[in-house]
Amino acid sequence: YLRNLAYLLGREAPRREIELVAYVLEEPPFFGTPLMGSAVHAASLSREKEQIAGVIVLEMVGCFSDARGSQAYPSLLLKLIYPRRGNFIAVVGRWDQGTWIKRVKAGMKGTTDLPVWSMRAPTFVPGMDFSDHRNYWPLGIDALMITDTAFYRNRAYHEKDDTADRLDYGRMSKVVIAVYEALKTI
Repeated sequence: YLRNLAYLLGREAPRREIELVAYVLEEPPFFGTPLMGSAVHAASLSREKEQIAGVIVLEMVGCFSDARGSQAYPSLLLKLIYPRRGNFIAVVGRWDQGTWIKRVKAGMKGTTDLPVWSMRAPTFVPGMDFSDHRNYWPLGIDALMITDTAFYRNRAYHEKDDTADRLDYGRMSKVVIAVYEALKTI
């Protein structure tokens, strides 16, 4: 999806500079260490005193299902608030970064027929910091992830049957379009 996003940005660039970064070493044993690619990137932004609007991390955006009960959550409360069908994309960030989350969600919402939900919560909520966006927070940089919610939807997550034929490429393309449209408004 980064390649397609880069293509769209090359055709009609947004008002501000956009940096597309692909990270390495996000999975264990490197997860949560200074060796994560995003930790290295975040540190370089901080060291160079880069002024950025925020970070958008695309984390697992290919698993979708219209079946009732296809979406799980880490708590009963979330299950009561959010959809039971895994047919949406989520904009997820830390509790104190509501303005950034709202801006990105507003830029995405309605650009395609893909439902866009958002969540902002404390980091003790399981899954809130399970990606690269976490490495920007300690440096005071607003960061969120756009996700299909990974293992809360994909029962084969990181298993041998977690294969490319299970991805919904049509909806993945809608995520790319929605992110592109959001970038144009930020």
